[in-house]
Amino acid sequence: MRLLIATDAWRPQVNGVVTTLSRMGEELPRLGVDVSFLTPETFRHVRCPGYREIELAIPSRGQIKQRIETEDPDWIHIATEGPIGWAVRRHCLKTKRDFTTSYHTKFPEYASKIFGLPANWMYHVERYFHKPSSGVMVATVSLADELRKCGLKRLVKWSRGVDADRFRPNKVVRLGREPVFLYVGRLSVEKNIDAFLSAALPGRKVVVGDGPYRGKLEQRYRDVYFAGAKFGDELVDYYASADVFVFPSRTETFGVVLLEAMASGLPVAAYPVTGPLDIVEHGRSGVLGEDLAKAAIAALKLDPRHARERAEQFTWAHSASQFLHNIRIAKARSAARRQRSTGTRAAKSADGAFIALDTQGRKT
Repeated sequence: MRLLIATDAWRPQVNGVVTTLSRMGEELPRLGVDVSFLTPETFRHVRCPGYREIELAIPSRGQIKQRIETEDPDWIHIATEGPIGWAVRRHCLKTKRDFTTSYHTKFPEYASKIFGLPANWMYHVERYFHKPSSGVMVATVSLADELRKCGLKRLVKWSRGVDADRFRPNKVVRLGREPVFLYVGRLSVEKNIDAFLSAALPGRKVVVGDGPYRGKLEQRYRDVYFAGAKFGDELVDYYASADVFVFPSRTETFGVVLLEAMASGLPVAAYPVTGPLDIVEHGRSGVLGEDLAKAAIAALKLDPRHARERAEQFTWAHSASQFLHNIRIAKARSAARRQRSTGTRAAKSADGAFIALDTQGRKT
C-alpha cells in the first residue's frame, strides 16, 4: 500500500501529534506500507493566531494537486484540521478520492479557552470537516463517547505507544530535595498548568517544556523550577529524577507524556478526564481526582512498578498495526459502497467488517 499522510503539525514542533506521526513513519514500513508525508515544509507560512511561535502552511490548490498526483497514493489519511488538512480534503472530494481522518486535538475547547469562542460553534466545524471521512480515528474510548455525543460518526480506535526501552526507571538525583512533582509538556493556557503549580505540595515542583505561557508562569511561581524544553537523554533523566508526574490538563485527547512518565516508573496524578481515564489505572498506576494536590500526594504512596507495567501495555508497533487495520477496513468499506448497487457478497462483507470495527472502537 502507498499511503500519504497529510498533516499541519510537523517538526520542529514538539507535541503528541508530531511524535505519533513520526513513529508511524518508522513502524508502518515494517508492515509493508510505503508511507510519505505531506507537511508544511514546502509551503509559504503565516504565524498562527495565539501561537506566534507556530507557523501555519498556506498551500495552493495547484500545489496540493501536484503533490498528490505525483505521489499517486492508494490511500490518503488527513491527520489535522489545519490549512493542509482542509486543502487535501477539498482535493479528495473534488477528485472523488476516499480518505480517513483523525481527531488529535480538542480545538473547540482550545478556541473557547484562548479566544472565548463557544465550543459548540467549533464542533459544528469539526462535524463538517470529518463528515466525508471513511473513518475518524480517535485515541481513546472516552474521547469516542464524547465525540459521538457531539455528532461525529464512523469513529474508530487508534491508540498510542511509548518507547519503553528508552523511557525506563533509572533513578537520577538531579532535581534537589524530594519529593519531586514533575510536569512535562507545552506551556500554554489551555494546559491548565496553574492547577498544578498553585497546589499545596511538599518537596519540589519541576516543569519541563516551553510555550507562550512560560513567562507569566515564571513570574507567578518563583519557587518552581522551569527547566525549559528537553530532548533525548536529558528528557529521559528528568523523568527518572522525579517521584510523581502531575498532569493538570482537562482538554487532552490522549497524553503521550503520560506513557513516557509511567514507563519511567512515575505514578500519575490527574483529573478524571479523557486521556487519563483511559490510560491510568486509578489506585494502581496513578490517582485520578478533582483535588489535584490530594491525588499527587496519594500517588507518592503507589508502587512505581505498577506504573511501568501499565506503560508496557502500549507499544508503537501495536499503534501502527491498529492504524493500518483501520485504513484497510475503511478502504474495503469504500469499495463496498461503490459495489453496493450490484449486491455483491464482497460489498456486504466489507460493510459488516467496518460495523464490527466501529463497535469495537466503542467498547474496547
